[in-house]
This record gives sequence, C-alpha cells and structure tokens, in this order.
Amino acid sequence: MSATVAMILVLAVGTYAFRLTGPLLHGRVDIPVRVRELLAAAAVVLLVALLATGALTESGGFAGWARPAGVLLGAVLAWRRAPFVVVVLGAAVTTAALRLAGVA
Repeated sequence: MSATVAMILVLAVGTYAFRLTGPLLHGRVDIPVRVRELLAAAAVVLLVALLATGALTESGGFAGWARPAGVLLGAVLAWRRAPFVVVVLGAAVTTAALRLAGVA
C-alpha cells in the first residue's frame, strides 16, 4: 500500500469518525442557546465568504466584473424566489453576455 492510499484511508476514517460524533453526542451535550445562535451566524458568514471568494477571485486575482455581475443577478433572482433553473441560467447568461460584450 502506498503512502497516498494510506493517507486517503486515514482521512476517510477521520472524516467518518468526525461525522459520526454528531449523532452519537446528540442529546448528551447541552449547547447553550447563545452558542447555537453564534454557530448559526457563523455558518451564514462562512457561506457568504465562500460565495464572495468564488465570485470575485480567479487564480489569485480579481475575476473581472462579468462574474460578480452574474452572481449579483443570481442573488437577486434567488431573493425574488425564482426557480433554481432560472437563477442558474440567469447568472450564467448574464456572465456570458457581459464577457461576449468585452466586459472582463
């Protein structure tokens, strides 16, 4: 067994064990309400940070204005509760149209 396969197996076991702790500790650990609120807020902040990073950067630099404009339109469509297909296609078509028009 190579070192790579061994590392993959160790990481797989660790990931499975980490995921298993939730159901095993459910009901045994009392989490204060304030901590639950902070965890919920942290999840939102993490998702927004991932979205911003993905929308604004590419290869360590600014991705250009077309992609953030497409993401912004997708966010507006999602906020207006448009169907998922419309959100994805609206964002993709907006980004493609802006890039076709020369907006990088």
